[in-house]
Amino acid sequence: FLTLSFVLCFDAQWIMLEGKNRAPRHAARQILVAGLTLALAVYFLNDAGFVPTPAPSRRELLSSGIAGALTSAVMVSNSAEAYELPPLGYAYDALEPSIDKETMTIHHDKHHNTYVVNINKALEGNEQPPLVELQKTAIQRGPAFRNSGGGVYNHDLFWLEMAPVGKGGSPSAKLATAIDESFGSLDDFKAKFEAAGAPGARFGSGWVWLVVDADKKLAITSTPNQDNPLMEGVEGVPGIPILGCDVWEHAYYLKYQWQRPAYIKAWWDVVNWNQVSAWYEDALGGKAPNVDGAPAAAALVGQRRFNPVTVAPEKKGFAFDIKFNWEGNVALGGS
Repeated sequence: FLTLSFVLCFDAQWIMLEGKNRAPRHAARQILVAGLTLALAVYFLNDAGFVPTPAPSRRELLSSGIAGALTSAVMVSNSAEAYELPPLGYAYDALEPSIDKETMTIHHDKHHNTYVVNINKALEGNEQPPLVELQKTAIQRGPAFRNSGGGVYNHDLFWLEMAPVGKGGSPSAKLATAIDESFGSLDDFKAKFEAAGAPGARFGSGWVWLVVDADKKLAITSTPNQDNPLMEGVEGVPGIPILGCDVWEHAYYLKYQWQRPAYIKAWWDVVNWNQVSAWYEDALGGKAPNVDGAPAAAALVGQRRFNPVTVAPEKKGFAFDIKFNWEGNVALGGS
């Protein structure tokens, strides 16, 4: 940081002292010359960009702060329309031994993130509806919406419906009664659910679901790839999903290899029945799980801070910061 200091005008006291030894007219002439020199110096310094614009008033700062904050909020709101990869609500190793840390890390950070990136690309420049609304027409709109849009929704739901062992609770009394009525018992339900997700029933990649159907009854269904029961024209039973198990190989292969049934059986230990029970209540009212990253995106607005800065017009050449002091000196600084 270079600081230069130079005197722009004659010291007034020196001029007055000199004036005692000179004729009054000559002293006045010296003062006039000094004033003109100072005026010319300020003019040329200002033209070169060395003299800063006056500091804004408090009212101007307040106005610019409000305007900037509103602009910042609008910009964040626009960017927040893009779907986001939500953070896990637990550590990567929190679901062990049912699901190992490495599988969780790759599944969330790589596979799920790929779906997020691809659906955002497909919707770039267009309005992005809430993720749950996107599901309805995903099949009709094509592979990007069906595979990537479905993949984002399914995985958002998947992470929320799991919890560390001993933390997920049990089905609520209302859900337990509905399970008994539809499947005989909780154990019978689990057996039928596992059968629906077995390779013989769901060949290749897909999901197995517990849904609330149009008659408000529970049903088990499965879908291929990243389809889900919210999609119009979906294979199987349409409805509102309240529980889903990912049976793609990337969800279990590192630990279980070809043994998908063993993975599903171990998965019951990390089901978050508290969340599933809440979704069941919503589904009876016709509401599907809203699992996208909207709350996280909205929080970014609160984290954004606006710091008003007055920027002088950019000019060619070197940039300097200027400070005048009461002794008639100028400090020039550049970095």
